[in-house]
Amino acid sequence: MIRILLVDDHRIVREGLASMLGTQPDLQIVGEAATGQAALASIQRWQPDVVLLDLEMPDLDGVSVLKRVQGEFPAVRVIVLTAYGSEELILDAVRAGAKGYLLKGAGLEEVLRALRVVAAGGSLFEPLVTERLLGSMERMLRGEGRPEVLTERERAILTLIAQGLSNKAIGEELHMAERTVKFHTTIIFRKLDVANRAEAVARALREHLINP
Repeated sequence: MIRILLVDDHRIVREGLASMLGTQPDLQIVGEAATGQAALASIQRWQPDVVLLDLEMPDLDGVSVLKRVQGEFPAVRVIVLTAYGSEELILDAVRAGAKGYLLKGAGLEEVLRALRVVAAGGSLFEPLVTERLLGSMERMLRGEGRPEVLTERERAILTLIAQGLSNKAIGEELHMAERTVKFHTTIIFRKLDVANRAEAVARALREHLINP
């Protein structure tokens, strides 16, 4: 029996996954979590075999959760299931210990296969993710470094941060949910290796990543 923990801040996503996966005789949903911190507590409590993990959560993003799991619960294997498929995020997730990476458009059979392969000790990444991962690695081998520092969306968000807008105001300006802005802001901080908005803006201006 493969014991699974579902981590996603959308209740409807967790319920849908639980309903579909619960029909499989070799799978057991042992718990659900809606935040990164709750995920870590649930992992400690339930000791699942596999965690299906979203990257965008309100308190602790998925890559940070992955790093904690790798350090504190090395026997637990994690599959990322997210709407985000940028090369940067894929690289970060793999480096943090993800054994699988699926986009939320994946079909049920693909999710089931990933769960079984990863639980058996393997790794599985859907074709599009594998293509982006290999492309990024090839560029790095050629000495071209990591993918672009900031995506167009991230530069737009950082430009508005530089103008002093709050996450809520940025969301309204860019037609995004506030929590999505917060998620992208966390990624920006990680990419720029900074701790807060002021440091992010200062580095971005210094390195001409955004216009003054």
